[in-house]
Amino acid sequence: MDTYKIKWTKLIKKMSPYNIKKGVLYLKHFGPKEFWIRLTERFQTDDVDYEEWYRNHRATGEELEKQRNARFPYSPLISILVPVYNTPEAFLKQMIQSVRKQTYSNWELCIANADPTNQEVADILKTASGKDRRIRVTDVPENKGIAQNTNAALGIASGDYIGLLDHDDLLTPDALYEVVRVLNEEERPQVIYSDEDKVTTDLSEHFQPFMKPDFNLDLLRANNYICHFFVAEKELAEQVGGFHGEYNGAQDYDLILRCTERAEKIAHIPRILYHWRVHKASTADNPASKMYAFDAGKRAIEEHLKRCGEKGTVSHTKDLGFYRVQYQVQGKPLVSIIVPNKDHADMLDRCLKSIEKSSYQNYEIIIVENNSEKEETFDYYKQLKSERIKVVYWEGIFNYSAINNFGVRAAKGDFLILLNNDVEIITENWIEEMLSNCQRKDVGIVGAKLYYPDDTVQHAGIIIGIGGVAGNIFTGLPRKFTGYFHKASIQQDLSAVTAACMMVKRSVYEEAGGLEEKLQVAFNDVDFCLRVRKAGYLVVFDPYVELYHYESKTRGSENTKEKVRRFQSEIEYMRSHWLELLKKGDPMYNPNLTLTKWDYSLKNNKRG
Repeated sequence: MDTYKIKWTKLIKKMSPYNIKKGVLYLKHFGPKEFWIRLTERFQTDDVDYEEWYRNHRATGEELEKQRNARFPYSPLISILVPVYNTPEAFLKQMIQSVRKQTYSNWELCIANADPTNQEVADILKTASGKDRRIRVTDVPENKGIAQNTNAALGIASGDYIGLLDHDDLLTPDALYEVVRVLNEEERPQVIYSDEDKVTTDLSEHFQPFMKPDFNLDLLRANNYICHFFVAEKELAEQVGGFHGEYNGAQDYDLILRCTERAEKIAHIPRILYHWRVHKASTADNPASKMYAFDAGKRAIEEHLKRCGEKGTVSHTKDLGFYRVQYQVQGKPLVSIIVPNKDHADMLDRCLKSIEKSSYQNYEIIIVENNSEKEETFDYYKQLKSERIKVVYWEGIFNYSAINNFGVRAAKGDFLILLNNDVEIITENWIEEMLSNCQRKDVGIVGAKLYYPDDTVQHAGIIIGIGGVAGNIFTGLPRKFTGYFHKASIQQDLSAVTAACMMVKRSVYEEAGGLEEKLQVAFNDVDFCLRVRKAGYLVVFDPYVELYHYESKTRGSENTKEKVRRFQSEIEYMRSHWLELLKKGDPMYNPNLTLTKWDYSLKNNKRG
């Protein structure tokens, strides 16, 4: 009860006239049903208090002092680009001060003032540049747009790297130090980005921390998750053409896409280094207010896909600023669906009937029979009349990996779908959706979104380290909810997905050596995905492929000493083979997030 009191007290505190107005705008955009879903989702979890977490994890005074005295072998000049246009006096001063307080001193602040006639702003900039020679100001006589204004700031920059800072936002005092530390430790990546949070107008409250994964191509195509704090090699930014005016409103997104396309090395700093200020004019707080910006983002992704040689259609989702890319299927390749089965003819029948509804028709089904005991099962096999369906017989003990490997050997398709017999397909174009991703040259595996029969999430991807070795994320989340930064409902790359429904290129399956047969029941899909990623392929979670999963009814529960012993041995196998990854943490997750829950909650600990 106390938890709910705290949450609703926080909600009531935020019920300022402006927040009420914002709520009305969201209500108009989403409609009553979707608005209530998002409001409920925001206050559903028992999260760590972020303000307290941030105080415990930001750099201490002692640490900041050590940073000021630190010396790096490589100490590049970093040019921070800030386009200024009618910035409120207090915001402008606070932004400048956040740069001047940096513990790393080799920087320059390059400000392009797009309204020199604003005397208040001009006086502040003149005073600041007079006090600190590292602050450089250029006037832009005519305001042609934020991209052009930022190009003016880039034009006076002389640094080795550039960093992007909005005129009303703030850097943490250790931001540049952390960037240069990574440049020294990781052999000078060309692109660096950090985690970020939001801060109220009066700077009284930090909230909505965005803890990001390492570079994630499909997530970037779904949302500008890199956003703040973005730093790039100046030469790279100039090579890709700087900022393009036709993407005003999403000019940073466009630049980030172009820079990451060419960068040989991209580094992520899992620390909050940037505070995004929220106020009336801010897209951060009122996304519906700048539809032109989201349309520009859509166009930026479309041009990015063309440059990458990908054929795809980009569309907005209900959550503005988040996009869906639908790739085109090339040709009509044969897809082989491998379905292991033991008894439960009724369950298998439901699975097969759901496959029959598929809009894609060039597929075959390989049922791998594994020691069924009921006569009705074999009678059911005899009744299967479709030429698409073939039953092959595995006579060994239950070994999920060996059974699937056996089924693959009987399959003829260039694309394979590993599918449990206890699933029911919801999405009729599921094969096309998975195939369109799996045909991409950099993709090896595509996974789906699975629900329990009560319409809660069973699987929306797998995170390494959750529960000790690996665990599903968003388990139990209501189907209508979208999760942390909508991650349960947007396409992204992950370290692993479940083999309950997994498509894989046959060539990749064979290159990786199939499923590891030492892992008879548990973690074989996780191990397989990790080996495929290690070989250089992406593992894509596609939430637009939806299924019901009736969760391992065929195999039964882990209720004997032998099964428990086997499970322990499989845990030991994963720990011994993937120890380094388990120690470092999942690159598609974030070390600031918990490994004891599935919902992207903050890790409840103190720094150090």
